[in-house]
Amino acid sequence: MLRTIILGILAVLVVGTAFIASRPASFTVERSAAIDAPPEAVFALLNDFHQWGRWSPWEKLDPNLKRTFDGPPSGPGASYAWSGNDDVGEGRMKIVDAKPGESVTIDLEFLKPFPAKNRTTFTLEPSAAGTKVRWAMQGENGFVGKAMSLAMDMDALVGKDFETGLANLNAAAAKLP
Repeated sequence: MLRTIILGILAVLVVGTAFIASRPASFTVERSAAIDAPPEAVFALLNDFHQWGRWSPWEKLDPNLKRTFDGPPSGPGASYAWSGNDDVGEGRMKIVDAKPGESVTIDLEFLKPFPAKNRTTFTLEPSAAGTKVRWAMQGENGFVGKAMSLAMDMDALVGKDFETGLANLNAAAAKLP
């Protein structure tokens, strides 16, 4: 009887481990929006981490958020680190590529609550109304990430923040001279 129970538990663990291992190894979260400003103006808000307080959906979640900036004031090499409450965690970002009026690519590293390294890209396209902005984040799922994806979907978890951020970006761009 005890042997049967142990074999049953082992079978469940093996099947569960195999199922988790079969989950996707990567994820992508993406949103886009029309911004009522020219690409150059939108680019300026994205390419300078000092401007992110004007539109980032996470900046207002912790009034005591600690921020540090390093490297050049904008463009490749500019970096931003933050440490805050449980809503924002801790991490850092570094601009690795920037094409004026076209795109900004960022290496994003979360330290807390869960370590993760992701790539974030903002792509800008001129449109009749101003600029179409596509905000995408890609990352890899290790075994723990695959297991967590069973309970929470990254798109559902972060997608609404991207939507809020894009709406905030539109409002911030509207206030530019």
